[in-house]
Amino acid sequence: MNILFVSLGCDKNLADSEVMIGMLASRGYQMVEEEDKADIIIVNTCCFIHDAKEESVETILQMAEYKHSGTLKALIVTGCMAERYKEEIITEIPEVDAVLGTASYDHILDAVDEALKGHSYLKMEPLDALPEVDTHRLVTTGGHYAYLKIAEGCDKHCTYCIIPKIRGNFRSVPMERLLKEAQQLAEDGVKELILVAQETTLYGKDIYGEKRLPELLRNLCKISGIRWIRILYCYPEEITEELIQVIKEEPKICHYLDLPIQHASDGILKRMGRRTSKEELIQIIERLRKEIPDIAIRTTLITGFPGETQDQHEELMDFVDEMEFDRLGVFTYSPEEDTPAAVMPDQIEESVKEDRQAELMELQQEIAFEQAESMIGKEMLVMIEGKVADENAYVGRTYKDAPNVDGLIFVNTDEELMSGDFAKVKVTGACEYDLIGELM
Repeated sequence: MNILFVSLGCDKNLADSEVMIGMLASRGYQMVEEEDKADIIIVNTCCFIHDAKEESVETILQMAEYKHSGTLKALIVTGCMAERYKEEIITEIPEVDAVLGTASYDHILDAVDEALKGHSYLKMEPLDALPEVDTHRLVTTGGHYAYLKIAEGCDKHCTYCIIPKIRGNFRSVPMERLLKEAQQLAEDGVKELILVAQETTLYGKDIYGEKRLPELLRNLCKISGIRWIRILYCYPEEITEELIQVIKEEPKICHYLDLPIQHASDGILKRMGRRTSKEELIQIIERLRKEIPDIAIRTTLITGFPGETQDQHEELMDFVDEMEFDRLGVFTYSPEEDTPAAVMPDQIEESVKEDRQAELMELQQEIAFEQAESMIGKEMLVMIEGKVADENAYVGRTYKDAPNVDGLIFVNTDEELMSGDFAKVKVTGACEYDLIGELM
């Protein structure tokens, strides 16, 4: 039978999807990309913000139509929206045959079996569960990079965030499981491991009594075949001197850190429930840049949080201008039901949120252009992602660029390269690079 798998939302969700796809493939199911050829459709949903929720609902409804116009025999919904809105999905979309919560994806085979028998199926494991699956995971990112999810859930309880209620409290994946999975990924040809979790920096605290991310990183660096290791979702207050030194000393670890700070006004940070002040953020960033001068720091910001004044917005603008982040994303605040921030006074109009977002992104574009200009003439290592059609050029990523969130660069060459190759290049323009030597 043919299965279409739709994975929405973040890279952590994608890691869960790849585990489920591996389980399904082990049973002999064939994966297809066309809706009208699918006997079974599985939608792994997201509902982190309003736009993600809308996308999930629209996708489920679109897939449900194939119950009437195609060959679809079973429609299964998993992930964050399934966890949060299971009753609404079951009652309002009768075409859905099975619903699995965020801690229940290891029951996907049972869900398929029951759905094909015409039985409805609902599985919601407690949110403190941590699924363990021995089946070979199937990577869907092209094979040369893969996400390694090192923990589930979050204990921070920021006032704008629903994650603890749909993913549970923070719980680390035991190190031996991660090393086994990483070894298998390397044997499958993965060259870049990207560590993800709701918060990677706290890894190990819950099961070992202390933060063990530095130890995990050193062990991952020993795996043959892995060339790059990238760390995402590092909460600034949890960055230790030991972690900084591991990033500095281990050549496989990219000098890149994703450091979500959300804002820079102490008043807003406090209302958000964040655990750092503006001064502490400055100290952490300065420390990172002192110890690792070529580090690329990426961050994300929320604009238009309840009560944000024009002065606080301008304070954030000044902070961005001063810090000159290498990569930056800005989201307009999205009020999520059952979160404290959603019922705070002084909610900001959408037009104001969008104007402030645009101002921040315009400023960041200026910073990014200046940084790109300063790179001209330098030599870098690039991972090739693919070829530009009908041109003697390839697209790739430097250590400063995480897939799907940062940019791509263009490598000019008459040489034939393959996706996953590492190439030494010289920067000739803002996004233009010339090949000067290939490294396999």
